[in-house]
Amino acid sequence: MLIGLVGRPSAGKSTFFKAATLADAEIANYPFTTIKPNHAMAYVRIKDLAVDFGKHSNPREGYVKKDFRFVPFELMDVAGLVEGASEGKGLGNEFLNDLAGADAFIHVVDMSGELDSEGKPADEYDVSKDVKMIEKELDLWYLGILNKGWEKFARAAEMQKSKLSAAVAKQFSGLKVTEDDVKSVLLKTGLNPDKPTSWNPEEVKKFSIALRKMTKPMIIAANKIDRPRGKENFEKVKEEFDYPIVPCYAEGELALREADKAGLIEYIPGKDKFEIKGELSDNQKKALDNISNIMKDFSGTGIQEVLNSVVFDLLKYIAVYPAGAKLSDSKGNVLPDCYLMPPGSTALDFAFRLHSDIGKAFVKAVHVKTKQAVGKDYVLKMGDGLEILTR
Repeated sequence: MLIGLVGRPSAGKSTFFKAATLADAEIANYPFTTIKPNHAMAYVRIKDLAVDFGKHSNPREGYVKKDFRFVPFELMDVAGLVEGASEGKGLGNEFLNDLAGADAFIHVVDMSGELDSEGKPADEYDVSKDVKMIEKELDLWYLGILNKGWEKFARAAEMQKSKLSAAVAKQFSGLKVTEDDVKSVLLKTGLNPDKPTSWNPEEVKKFSIALRKMTKPMIIAANKIDRPRGKENFEKVKEEFDYPIVPCYAEGELALREADKAGLIEYIPGKDKFEIKGELSDNQKKALDNISNIMKDFSGTGIQEVLNSVVFDLLKYIAVYPAGAKLSDSKGNVLPDCYLMPPGSTALDFAFRLHSDIGKAFVKAVHVKTKQAVGKDYVLKMGDGLEILTR
């Protein structure tokens, strides 16, 4: 799974990225600080299944804090997109191509209204323009790809009685678009798949926009919510757009994670408070007090909520544990693995995820908590712990 961060220059994407991953990333308040994409592991937070058995997990990947397990997925930060990116402005084509493999987008929007679309100081910038601009560039990106071969495969679909959905999926194969995605969009838009040459330009555009929204779903991270006009602008954007939107304070989250790493505080990402553990200077105390007050106003910094929402709410993924009867592996590690599985995955899909040989030899799966056996068609649920039995 790959999640892409998008946004205009100086919206705070690199700060969000570093806060979510603690990876090295250059942060500065000037446009195009990020040129080459940054990749690192971010984490969703789930309940640690081992706690139900009076234990704590020993993850092979990710980590555990108190009763929570943090499961990794790949996060990517590309350079800020500017108006005209779909036509190559600001190296836009290169950055859009970097996003092709993303399963979903987190759009980081600067709620302060203190910087304009180019990252320059502004008295009172309308932040809604940023949402509209990114929408427009992503839609033009999809439309440009569709238009490249539209007339040819639209005619071929009619003359050869072949499926339009297959032709469109092939055209967008590099963007993880499937034939089922195209079929769903055709059904949703009500456009005639048997007569694509009769579609007018507006209908073609309508189709490409719907395809973009389905195959690259997006959540808005309303960053810099701590600024004087942050809350006001957040409410405005929330009312104007139908994307999921979460108030965020990336700078505060980054400070908390670094302080936790240094042993100065104990902080569990996603919580609305932290506990001081080490000796702090007056400036550190003041900074942490300020962060604490902002967290109280918004029930946390919002970063973990965005990460969980994009994986579990937008993409509908579920976390599943391979769990034998003893919970631990041969080295004594408790529940060392946890996998993020696509929606609708079955016990058999999970067996193949573990290893192709396990999938081929699948007999049944057993719930580690209930001890109930389930067959290959059992649809996985969030937090399941399954022991796969083979022949």
